[in-house]
Order: sequence, then structure tokens, then C-alpha cells
Amino acid sequence: MKLFIYIVLGFLFLSCKNANTTSTNINFEKQSQIADTTIYPGIYDTNTYIELIENKRIAIIGNQTSIIANTHLVDTLLALDQNIVKVFCPEHGFRGIADAGEKIDDSTDKKTGLPIISLYGNNKKPSEEQLANIDIVIFDLQDVGVRFYTYISTLHYVMEACAENQIPLIVLDRPNPNGHYIDGSVLDTANNKSFIGMHPVPVVYGMTIGEYALMINGENWLNNKIKCELKIISCQNYTHKSKYSLPIAPSPNLPNDRSIELYPSLCLFEATNLSIGRGTDKQFQIIGHPALSALAIADFIFTPKPNKGASNPTLNGELCYGFDLSENYSIFEWQNDKLNINILLKLYKLFPDKDKFFKTSNSIDLLSGDSKFRNQVKNQISEKEIRDTWEDEIIKFKKTREKYLLYE
Repeated sequence: MKLFIYIVLGFLFLSCKNANTTSTNINFEKQSQIADTTIYPGIYDTNTYIELIENKRIAIIGNQTSIIANTHLVDTLLALDQNIVKVFCPEHGFRGIADAGEKIDDSTDKKTGLPIISLYGNNKKPSEEQLANIDIVIFDLQDVGVRFYTYISTLHYVMEACAENQIPLIVLDRPNPNGHYIDGSVLDTANNKSFIGMHPVPVVYGMTIGEYALMINGENWLNNKIKCELKIISCQNYTHKSKYSLPIAPSPNLPNDRSIELYPSLCLFEATNLSIGRGTDKQFQIIGHPALSALAIADFIFTPKPNKGASNPTLNGELCYGFDLSENYSIFEWQNDKLNINILLKLYKLFPDKDKFFKTSNSIDLLSGDSKFRNQVKNQISEKEIRDTWEDEIIKFKKTREKYLLYE
């Protein structure tokens, strides 16, 4: 039976190499044209990591994105008689359906009976007790390449816990859908460090999660400069210029490619009282507020309501006027290779009550990573002038980043 499963996995591995991974169907007529360019994540390289985990007690850091073909990593390894002891899950939970920021409780996986330990809530770092019966940890989460997306903070704490308990960590690398550019202010760790930003990196940092793990180790960002014993299982046929469509939504409010593309820019509005589509079917693709009804340029109307991943969305039940960005919108001069702060500047300028635009005093500081940004917006500093204040730190980061790149 075990041999049969290996044969099947080998077939899936080859099929993945010969199929368009942005689709669930294999187009055999085009195989010869795409065989050398198809991207597949590290999880498909089963031969490499099976050798590392054989006869060991294993913990998985995973969620709904941790799949090989249509099978979860946990189910795949159990079918191969590997000894999975427990599963840890990040923000949004093991099945990826919880609200952003919602506390995740420990539970039991109904399918396998495995204990699931939450790493979101009061317990963000595996404890010594939780790792006491573990020989090796596998980390497999689909990141989106943005500093305030919390999976890289979970990675930090997992690496730290593994280092403190002398447990090796395997990272199954995955392509970064926003890996083709670097932009935004570098986080001021002295003043704005939090779970939505732990490291001195730009908002969009242009690295896979495997490369990021190497940087965490190499730049001594773990507590007391300890090092995690780290093994990266690389993606194949991926470069930072690659276009990659995620087969599964990485979280409930990033349902498609367009939302993931807009997320780095629109998430800054989480620090405002505007809606960015939570509670609709166009999360991170629309933006609006009741107060924008008087704007002649507002061309889209929507009403946020509770739904999967947004039990109490911003402006719940209120009629919002704004813009649909699911297609490019010229008024905001949108480009897909840079952070769009022009939209924030323009909507602040147009907003009737400036005192009600931002939420708490430091919310935009934590997201942008820059304590100056709030006043720059309020004072209507130009986009170019704001970008000029980022330039030196971005140049320094790019030099640091180069040391850890696994892909062109």
C-alpha cells in the first residue's frame, strides 16, 4: 500500500510539472509547451522531505493551503505511515474560515483525530510543553508577500520555539503571488513592532516564505540571536517575476487573484473607517463609505453584511458609496508593480469629516510601519515626496534580501 501511494505521488509530481497549476484540469494538448515553465511548490518534492521525517514524531504547521494536488499534507503523510503527533494552525484556523483577528481555540481534527493547537490568540508561539514529544516540525503555509499578513510572524515564533528546543524545522516553500516587486516603508521596529509587523522589511518584500525564513535566521532576528536548524524544500520553475495563481484562497477575505494583488495597498484602509469589502463577495476589491455619497466620482454602491470570514464587518448594514477596483481604475493611477498610496491620499482629501477618517491613533502606524505616514497623509504630502522618504531604507533592504534569495 505504501509503495502504491509513493507511485501515485510520483505521478502527481510529474503531472504537476506537465500541467498548468492555475487550473484544476490538465490540458494534455499543451503539455509539451508548458512542461518547462510550470510552477509547483515544495510540497510536491516528497522524496526529499520524506527522508528527513522517516521514523520521527512530526508536528505540522498548516492550514487549508497545505495541499499536494487535492490532498492535505496531513492526510498524505498519514497515508504514508508517517507519525504525525499534532497540528498547529495560524490566524484563520486549520480550515481557514475564521475572521481576521478572531481568537482561534485549540480543537481536534474530526477527520484524523489529531489535536490542533492554535498559534493565534494568547498562544502565538509553541511552548516547550507543546513540543516535548516532537522530533521535527514541518511548516507549510501559503503566504502573500506582505509584511502585515501574519503568517510570517507565525513563522518567526515557530522558528524561535524550534531553536530553543533543538528541533529541526522543514519549510515547504511556496510561490509568492506578490513576489515581483518591493515597495513601502521599512518597518520602524523601535516604535511599530507588533504581530502585524515584526521585522525591518518593506510592506511588500519580494521573497518567498522559505527565503524569508533564511533571512530571519541570517539577520539574527530570533530571541538572543539563536539559530533555527532549517531545511527549505524549494519551489520548482519559479522566479520572482513569475505570475502565480493560488489554487486555494490563503484566507477567507482574499478569495481570488485580484484581491491578493490589491491587498498590499487596500489593507492600509484597515486603519480607517472605510469599508474595503469585508462582508461582501468582493473583499479587498471595493472601497467605500456612506459619507462618499456626495462624490460625483463614486460609481459603486454596496452594503457590507456578515458572511464567512467577516462576522461583524466594518460599516455592517450601512449603504456605502465608492469604487469597484476588481478591474483597473484609472482615477487612482493603479499599477500592479507598486504600492498604491495615491488612493489613500485622494480619499482622505475627499472625505468630508477628516477626524473620522482614521481609527485609533496608532493603527496606521502599525500597518504602514512608519510613524510619519499618518501626518504625511493628513498634510497631503505628495506621493513622490512620501516615496522619497522610503528610498534609502528600501535600498538597504534590497542588499540584505539578496543574501537569502533562492530564486532569480
